[in-house]
Amino acid sequence: MDMNREKACAAASAPLDISARLIGYEWARNTVGESGGAVYRLHGKEGATDLFLKHGKDAVVDEISAEMGRLYWLARYISVPAVVHFTRTPGEAWLLMSEVPGKTAYQVLEAHPELRLAVVDALAMFLRQLHAIPVNECPFNSGHAYRLTCARARIDAGLVDEGDFDEERDGWTAEQVWEAIQRLLPFTPDPVVTHGDFSLDNLLIHDGEVAGCIDAGRVGIADRYQDLAIVLNCLREFDAALQERFLKQYGIHEPDQDKLQFHLLLDELF
Repeated sequence: MDMNREKACAAASAPLDISARLIGYEWARNTVGESGGAVYRLHGKEGATDLFLKHGKDAVVDEISAEMGRLYWLARYISVPAVVHFTRTPGEAWLLMSEVPGKTAYQVLEAHPELRLAVVDALAMFLRQLHAIPVNECPFNSGHAYRLTCARARIDAGLVDEGDFDEERDGWTAEQVWEAIQRLLPFTPDPVVTHGDFSLDNLLIHDGEVAGCIDAGRVGIADRYQDLAIVLNCLREFDAALQERFLKQYGIHEPDQDKLQFHLLLDELF
């Protein structure tokens, strides 16, 4: 167990159709990247593989339901967790998924500096594969116009965590972020099928390759810079040269800085 990423916990109260499947497992709650819900790793059952369980209440119910539908669809094209079971009640949702093998890209980059170039190359190849999925086959919209509407609603409802902004926006208000976004509009989108949160914590590396991605709740058609902005921002924590390497391997030599900034600003509001 990685104590920096999860902690042991008691079994959560779940509907019978879920809890019956989890008899004999040990429970650990994820402490990285939670956004309103809870994520558990179920492990230690003899002869059984690990499972992951997402649970949410109220507004998070729709988000978990959306992820379930996207996982079923995306599995036709790339490796994602398989949906083992899904239960929704009027106020709660439970999504039980298979494990994607490996360590997160962040863990591998942090622990193995000698593998960084190879990992970045694998990430770029995986993103090219995702962005090559035919747009006309994707039923989900995650375009910036739609996300701006959602962001405005989150601001008005007081749901934006202003204390979690990136360092360069430390002390900003959500309204200041919103105003900065407006100054970068309009722009012409280059629509592809995007992951929506293409961060190093959502990509699993196994045997030097990307074994799959997790947290697919924002998958949908959007500008390709939605994914590029987030992964490049993550790589900045390690080395600017890795950002350049990623762009080269992905196939962009002169990135659109305004689009990168727009999508980073927009991501602050979620």
